[in-house]
Amino acid sequence: MPGVTDTAKHAPPTTSHANEADGAATVDAQPPATSAQAATAAEARPYSPGLEGVIAGESSIALVDGTAGRLLYRGYPIGELVEHGTYGQVAELLWTGTWPAHAHLPCAHLPSDVLAVLLLLPPSTHPMDALRTGLSAWGAGRGMNWPPTLEQARAVTAIAPSILAAFARIRQGLEPVEADAKLDLAAGFLYQLRGETPDPAAARALDAYFVVGAEHGFNASTFTALVITSTKSDLVSGIVGAIGALKGPLHGGAPSEVVDQLSQIGTPEHAEAWLRDAIGRGERLMGFGHRVYKAYDPRAAALRTVAEGLSGMADWLALAVEVEDVALRVLAELKPDHILKTNVEYYAAAVLQGVGLPPDLFPATFALARHAGWTAHCIEYAATSRLIRPDVIYTGPEVRHLPVR
Repeated sequence: MPGVTDTAKHAPPTTSHANEADGAATVDAQPPATSAQAATAAEARPYSPGLEGVIAGESSIALVDGTAGRLLYRGYPIGELVEHGTYGQVAELLWTGTWPAHAHLPCAHLPSDVLAVLLLLPPSTHPMDALRTGLSAWGAGRGMNWPPTLEQARAVTAIAPSILAAFARIRQGLEPVEADAKLDLAAGFLYQLRGETPDPAAARALDAYFVVGAEHGFNASTFTALVITSTKSDLVSGIVGAIGALKGPLHGGAPSEVVDQLSQIGTPEHAEAWLRDAIGRGERLMGFGHRVYKAYDPRAAALRTVAEGLSGMADWLALAVEVEDVALRVLAELKPDHILKTNVEYYAAAVLQGVGLPPDLFPATFALARHAGWTAHCIEYAATSRLIRPDVIYTGPEVRHLPVR
């Protein structure tokens, strides 16, 4: 069963537990433990800060092999999917497990009630906040009941680009553009941003970015969505929670920072000195290192090929390539005990800048791509009907009593 390991299936009963679903408490026929005994029992179980290395479920959706630098969607290598597939096909693959010969996933019409909410937001609103708020408003009026379904997944994924594009135009004092049902999702998003049919090369590049961003296992935002789904809450609630997790700079904010970093470096000749100074000050090099990958990120390799095919990006890409080579050499020299290879954000910056997106839209555009993976995991996990509810080691004081007056 997806989401439940063999260990979980056969785990012994605890001394006492409460069923949060119905509020009923059941107690085994054992004397209550003291707080010290409870702490000792808890400490006997493994504890991993941040749940690092903890196996929290089973999934047939993606394999993230950090040691070998592999990423498979339902068994298909990410490089092949970028080269030969579209985001619509990849989304259907993630949702159904079957590779479709053809798939058309257009952006959806933006309802007037959602537009009214977006019009109330200040122009200074962070695009991630606007996407989260607009999607929440959309879900509130659509009656998304549990469990999540394929139709719901398609609908949520299709409305998100229309929400973000509308806000991007509203903050500039422009009227939103109606979705073009003939265009696929990435091209449709660019069309709604600019009001004109996008350049085919730019649309293809953004579609490739959506493919590599579609799914990546039990990352922080996906796990957030699963926790919400496990309570039998609706799909939109899970995705809104995932957007909130992705907003954090430790998860989804690096591509725009890569642009800033390369702008500060300026020229290949200045790269080594700048990088050594930055590392000496204890600064993190954006676009290098990954929590999972200990080899070159396969998504970065796929996007580098895409970026090299973009017109008008030759100078900027040349700088990125030369800085990457220097950075990998300097990191290997100065941090020999750390495996820091190029990650997806490095060349994501090249693609997103190449298609003309403003840097503050980068994280929210990443969220658009990840909708396919988020929703696929929610559908898969809902089949387990297993509430996610970990234990915690208590580190507070022993029993004490209020002073008597």
